[in-house]
Amino acid sequence: MSDNDQLVIEPRGDAPADACMIILHGLGADGRDFESMVPMLPRPNYAQVRFILPHAQRLPVTVNGGMVMPAWYDILEMNLGRRVDEVQLRQSAKRIQGVIQSQIDAGIDSRRILLVGFSQGGAVAYEAALSFAQPLGGLLALSTYFATASSIELSDANRSLPIEVHHGAMDPVVPESLGRAGYHRLKEEGFSVGYRQYPMAHAICPQQIADIGQWMSDRLAR
Repeated sequence: MSDNDQLVIEPRGDAPADACMIILHGLGADGRDFESMVPMLPRPNYAQVRFILPHAQRLPVTVNGGMVMPAWYDILEMNLGRRVDEVQLRQSAKRIQGVIQSQIDAGIDSRRILLVGFSQGGAVAYEAALSFAQPLGGLLALSTYFATASSIELSDANRSLPIEVHHGAMDPVVPESLGRAGYHRLKEEGFSVGYRQYPMAHAICPQQIADIGQWMSDRLAR
């Protein structure tokens, strides 16, 4: 993946990265959508974290009248079923798995790689993390839904993956019921998963940023 396809924020100081957090944006945005959040996250002295914020390609989106915009996949219906183009979703997940593999190839232990996804990016993060062939450090699903829950091929390597789901109680874009449905599906599959609700709409709030920072620090503690 070229530099034009993603934003990379290296650790502070001269020490090389020994951990990585990959953050996937939502529909109509790009990697810069989460750039301002990165400085708000604590940098634990036991981890040199590289942040990678990939940009989705531009696609026509059916539910937006076919308008071309940054999207990880096409959304075919805006209902509780959230019918999506699973082929495109899996193509995006494969691309993100390539980003993960590039960090492993660069010397970062797979168990120190965290995957975070907001809204559409969260659906891709679910697919990418839970089907990846090497153990990862954690998955954080923000205001999203488990679009491929009924068709994903789960990897045994990530059956013990720590997962946390965050959702706004007043989300008009992705109803909280979809976030909870993903959480319950994961529990049924035997995953270790936590759930946090916030008094917000389809967004990120200050308390959540603090919780994301704590989650990151806990996952990377040696």
